[in-house]
Amino acid sequence: MTDYALHDDVREVVDIDRLIHEPSRMVICAVLYGVESADFLYLLRQTGLTKGNLSSHLSKLEKNSYIIIKKTFEGKIPRTICTMTDEGREAFNIYRNAIKRLAKQLPD
Repeated sequence: MTDYALHDDVREVVDIDRLIHEPSRMVICAVLYGVESADFLYLLRQTGLTKGNLSSHLSKLEKNSYIIIKKTFEGKIPRTICTMTDEGREAFNIYRNAIKRLAKQLPD
């Protein structure tokens, strides 16, 4: 490995998608990347976030078109369903690959 190769990978990380890179949003994206859709309670359990934090991070992802949030009712019980968009899947895949490339370049 040359210093130049490591430099290119470091530059790629500097240019990384900061919306996804925030730890809570990265976990949300990782969960949604692996499923077709997930309801709010599932995401709450999987991420360990509080309701307020999860809601805030979901709103940011939705605002940037990385996820779609649908609110429905099952009887009288509200249900919030989150689905990662194609744009969100592509962005997360680019992010994931950049992190993997950088990790491979690091010395043991």
